Amino acid sequence: MLKQAANDPASRAARIPVMEIFGPTVQGEGMVVGRKTRFVRTAGCDYRCSWCDSAFTWDGTGKDDIRQLTPDDIIRELTALDGSAPDHVTLSGGNPALLPQLGALIAALRAAGAAVALETQGSKWQDWFLEIDELTLSPKPPSSGMTTDWGALERIALRLAQGGRRFSLKVVIFDEIDLAYASEVHRRYPGIPFYLQSGNDRLGEQDRMRLLPYLLERYEWLVDRVVADPGLRDVHVLPQLHTWIWGNKKRRLER
Repeated sequence: MLKQAANDPASRAARIPVMEIFGPTVQGEGMVVGRKTRFVRTAGCDYRCSWCDSAFTWDGTGKDDIRQLTPDDIIRELTALDGSAPDHVTLSGGNPALLPQLGALIAALRAAGAAVALETQGSKWQDWFLEIDELTLSPKPPSSGMTTDWGALERIALRLAQGGRRFSLKVVIFDEIDLAYASEVHRRYPGIPFYLQSGNDRLGEQDRMRLLPYLLERYEWLVDRVVADPGLRDVHVLPQLHTWIWGNKKRRLER
């Protein structure tokens, strides 16, 4: 049956460009930080952030790692990671929101009893957003070199709210300009759970014990700024947990 499906043109069109499947591990960012999960990382992104820690998903350096997989392929590999059916799966990138065919995978995962989490910058809408259990919109601040499409972000946030789906906003902070940007995001969406995360701009540092003190310093700086700002109410201030534990390894969330 699977072989026959693989030869079907519709099946080929629904295949998903996957770069990595790994875990179980813990989520390092956003609204479900610390949650035990498994990851599916897809290829491709519509942004080119200056400090992107997953640039291999879009800059061509990881092209040989891309596999075109069906939802059944992916669920089999997720199960094979530790021999048990996944109960929580994080879809990552790149920007998974570029892939309309992810809807079939999300439906299959949820039918199998797994919760699904996803983070995207809020530049593209997919109808399957309404099927995500834990969706994070992470618009990129000025330090990224990208320009926020406020209209697209507004439309996505509105459709999610109207659909009754749980979602949050997250902004990565590197400097005072980014913090001012985050304050504007929070002002525009005061009722949405809001997460601020200290950024890592030392992606070339391979010694975790040298990197960690710097990350701790950046996190302390961000906490101090947020605590002192009366406009930043009802916010969560997070470290980038996985870099604290595994540093800058490419598959740093793997055991």
